[in-house]
Amino acid sequence: MQKAPISNDAPTRWTSLVGAGLLARVWFRSKKLSNLDYWRQNAAKIQLAQLRKLLKKASKTEFGREHDFARIASLPDAEMLDAYRKGVPVRDWYAFKDQIARMREGGEPDVLWPGRVMHFCQTSGTTAGDKFIPLSKEMFRSNYLASLDIFANTHRFGVSVPRLLSGKSLFLGGSSDVTANEHGIKTGDLSGLVVPMIRWPLTACYLPGPKIALMDHWPSKIEAMAEACLDEDVRMISGMCSWALVLFERVVELAKERGRDVSCVRDLWPNLDLFVHGGVKYSPFIPRVNQAVFGDPEIDFPTRLELYPASEGFIAVQDTRDDPGLRLHTDLDVFYEFVPLDEIDSENPRAFTCDRVQTGVRYVVVMTTCAGLYRYIIGDVVEFDTIPDPDPSTGAAAAAHGGRAGPPRLRIVGRHRHFINAFGENLIVEHIENAVAAAQRETEITVGEFTAAPVYPHQGGRAGLELAVEFERPPPDALDGEKLKKFRDAFDRALKAQNVDYTTKRTSGVGMADPTISPLPVGAFHRWMESKGKLGGQHKCPRCANHREIIDDVLAVNKVTV
Repeated sequence: MQKAPISNDAPTRWTSLVGAGLLARVWFRSKKLSNLDYWRQNAAKIQLAQLRKLLKKASKTEFGREHDFARIASLPDAEMLDAYRKGVPVRDWYAFKDQIARMREGGEPDVLWPGRVMHFCQTSGTTAGDKFIPLSKEMFRSNYLASLDIFANTHRFGVSVPRLLSGKSLFLGGSSDVTANEHGIKTGDLSGLVVPMIRWPLTACYLPGPKIALMDHWPSKIEAMAEACLDEDVRMISGMCSWALVLFERVVELAKERGRDVSCVRDLWPNLDLFVHGGVKYSPFIPRVNQAVFGDPEIDFPTRLELYPASEGFIAVQDTRDDPGLRLHTDLDVFYEFVPLDEIDSENPRAFTCDRVQTGVRYVVVMTTCAGLYRYIIGDVVEFDTIPDPDPSTGAAAAAHGGRAGPPRLRIVGRHRHFINAFGENLIVEHIENAVAAAQRETEITVGEFTAAPVYPHQGGRAGLELAVEFERPPPDALDGEKLKKFRDAFDRALKAQNVDYTTKRTSGVGMADPTISPLPVGAFHRWMESKGKLGGQHKCPRCANHREIIDDVLAVNKVTV
């Protein structure tokens, strides 16, 4: 796959001075990030320093007093970590639910974090209820510093920040309805809480503007974005790739409606060089995004940068061009631990710092944050690509990393509650995503959103796996049986190549049957999400589930029977 060329005749605006100022702000950080030996050698100590800082800060809160944070923070590193783990169990959001309600609804100070927390991020999955995540002033600053690392790494990748900000930067954001209660405490999604903080001169570079950014009806928001940005010099786009794709297609469609001779987004935005994305795995979207932006599925953005943001904190950012590893933010007031996936439901699971993990092992991310969450399970499953040097103060030095040494870099491979293991097949999100991408490449069929679920044994049929998937080219009504069979077989082979348990269950046709592929038109998953009130923003469909509730609902909303 080749990179699209960078336009050499992009005009310069006065806002290049904003870019120059931003570059000056991140210059030394960029140099520091490039010192890989420093992060390899010091990441472990930095993380312990973060933990000590957080414990001291929260020592006079209700939670801190109950768990003796002041004493724990006074101990040497190894004893501090051991005492913290013994005193505070690994837990999910529901363990903090009552305390968060007191803080958010009652305005109580000093419960989980010092003072009164005035902002809460509302998050919701497609199958679970709403959760409210505290966002302290310290967490806003942590997120701000992490966002600066976007530009520090962009500079490290060879992108001219002044040139980039000579044009406009488009941030898709979320569904940004923000409410305030009688205590003045605001609740909304993260983008809705952040947008009002954008000030001049950044507003001169920022799209789509606060009015559109704060719209909470996503179809109207996409339409308004397309209208507002059609004639702008967009040079950078940041957002989830699934929703960026919807915008790309609408912008081109709108231009054609107005009589313009365009075939792709680059015809409208010739200086679009940088795509910052996160939230979902990018590889299944590559052909469609490239086709929409460059008119060719084999031409990619000159520069792409992947992020790992979460409501609880900004976790990691890609720090090496064209390398999928995301470097953990070790120095931004969050302490990380990693619990082996197969132990997460144990009463006392083991937890490892970033210097004590191993490559090839799947871990659930656990965070202690500067907003009052302690040993908090966020649910993401990761694997490490590079591991920093172990800190000898916390135990015997590891004999070997079991992989490459370096700054802590990880990849998101799924969610610990999103898997398929109805018949011992042990499939996770990464397996499904990789198999869809492989089938797409092999058959040259372009797909959109998808989800997978088990097929339970029934009269006349064996157990199996079903994939409901949007087909763009060719669309479902033009997809003959032979092409669908080729896609199915390629998907099946790719799953077998990744997973020995699935292969065993599929051997000789005596266990699981061939996968079932249920074709859907593009937009089917958006219709389902809209029916759930979850359309737009950071909402996304689970790639797989160990039950049929999601897939049956998706098919029912789109009036598909299998």
